[in-house]
Parts: sequence; C-alpha cells; structure tokens
Amino acid sequence: MGPRNKTGVSEFLLMEVTKDLELQPLHFILFLSIYLVTTLGNLLIILAVTSDSHLHTPMYFFLYNLSFTDICLSTTTIPKMLVNIQTQNQSITYTGCLTQLCSVLVFGSLESFLLAIMAYDRYVAICHPLRYMAIMNFRLCGWLILSSLFISIVNALLHSLMVLQLTFCTDLEIPLFFCEVVQVIKLACSDTLVNNILIYLTASIFGGVPVCGIIFSYTQIVSSVLRMPSVGGKYKAFSTCGSHLCVVSLFYGTGLGVYISSALINSSRQTAVASVVYAVVPQMLNPFIYSLRNRDMKEALKRLISKIPLPFQDYVI
Repeated sequence: MGPRNKTGVSEFLLMEVTKDLELQPLHFILFLSIYLVTTLGNLLIILAVTSDSHLHTPMYFFLYNLSFTDICLSTTTIPKMLVNIQTQNQSITYTGCLTQLCSVLVFGSLESFLLAIMAYDRYVAICHPLRYMAIMNFRLCGWLILSSLFISIVNALLHSLMVLQLTFCTDLEIPLFFCEVVQVIKLACSDTLVNNILIYLTASIFGGVPVCGIIFSYTQIVSSVLRMPSVGGKYKAFSTCGSHLCVVSLFYGTGLGVYISSALINSSRQTAVASVVYAVVPQMLNPFIYSLRNRDMKEALKRLISKIPLPFQDYVI
C-alpha cells in the first residue's frame, strides 16, 4: 500500500510497556504510584510556596513554576500509558498523538528555560546580593516566565504544524511509550529534511542556550564564592545552590543518558525504557530534592502539613 496523506491517518500505535500479561498489573501500579507521587510532591511545593509568606521570593517563585511544569509534563505522558496498560490497547488517535507531542515540547522546553532562569537567580543572589531585589524584581521575574512560556509554545506549534504537512505509511508504530516528535517524523513517507533541520536547530537553541547560561552562572558563582574570606559564607553560598545543581544534573543527565543509549543500543525497547526514565523520574524526584536540601522549604512544608485536619481529631479529648 502506498503512502497515505495526513487526513487518512486515524491513529498511531505506542509500544507496550510489557508483553507479559502477568506483569501488566505490576507495571500499572508502578506507573500509577510514580504519577501520584509526582503530582502530590509537586503540589505540596506549590501549596507551601503559596501559603507561606516567607517563601514569596524570586527563588521560590521560580520553584513554584518548575513544580507546576513538572506536573503538566508528567500528565502529558503517564495517564495515557496507564490507560493503554489497563485496556491492553496501544493505539492513540492522530489528534491525541499531535496533542501529546506538542505538550511534551512545550513543557520540556519550559523546564529547560526555568532551570537556566533559576541558575541566573542564584548568580544574582550570590554575586550581587545588595542589588538582588532591585535586579530580580517582580516585573523581570514575570517577564522571564511569560517569555519562556511564549517561546516554548511557539516552538511546539511550529513542530506540530510541520508534522501536519507530512504523509505517513501503513507502519504507524511508535517505538516509545508516548508520542515524541523525532519518532513520529521517522514514520513519515514524505520528505522530512526540513523537519530534521528544524529539530536540530531548535534542539541546539533550547538545549544549548540554557546549558550555556547555567554553566556561565555557576562559573561566576564559584569564582565569587572562592573569593569569600569566611568558610561559613562559602558553605552557605554553595548550600543555596545545591538543590538546583542536583535538579539540573538529574534533568540533563537523564536526557544525555537517553541520547547515548539510543546511539549505542540497537534495542528499541531498551531505548524506550530509557526515555521513560527521562520523562518521569526527574519530575518525581525534584520535590524531594528541594524539600530535603532546603531548610526554609522543610519548615514551610511542616507548617503546611500541620494545618491539614486529621481524621477524627475533633473527637480526641
């Protein structure tokens, strides 16, 4: 059968998490637990930042947006995976696939920008402490978030519109657990040169620019901290960056791991598993990293949890 145009494509097929029917309930429970932990953990961060006036600072404002982005990114992939496991049906509609593809691009790009913005925030706080509030004012913080979101949406829509122009063959099986732009383009029968050029170009921009910004910020931070005469001051400065460095390492480290594994491993299933690790693990661990390594966040979470009414507490004498 020859290629079909985009209007003839009704659905794609995603890869099965496992072909063993006995293991499917276990995988369902595993991914459901990951999703619940991710959502609850990031939601607690959001509530703590919102409810505690001590956390109404630029650093925690960016953390609030990072947690919201993590929830959205996990929601674009895991629920569909759970539905497919439960129904034992790996299909996803053409519209659903494009929506998922677009959402992953939006929130993935936004997270990359947020990590770079948070690195800049730490740079200003440590290298220019006396001017911190003047530089990181409400207008600049809002502009940074909105501009990052706008650029991410434009990038995602551009890729989605380019995919809409493609024609697809009969083999519509995506070797991942979710729709990802590179894998969808590989299924096309029409010329994908422009799509691939756009992917490499945007990947260089949305990956390279934030990474360069993070490296520059921490180069300046290390240089400034090493000039501090007090050991206590050095420790305090580095401790404020510890959580962010862990999150950055986790996000880009897992992404680099997926890229290397896909280049070295021929097994599409192992590559798919690696992609799941990249898509769900950083979002799940981010709240724990910030809550365990940040004293102000731990105190805010304690105050928040203490306000939650316990069952039958009114009946305790």
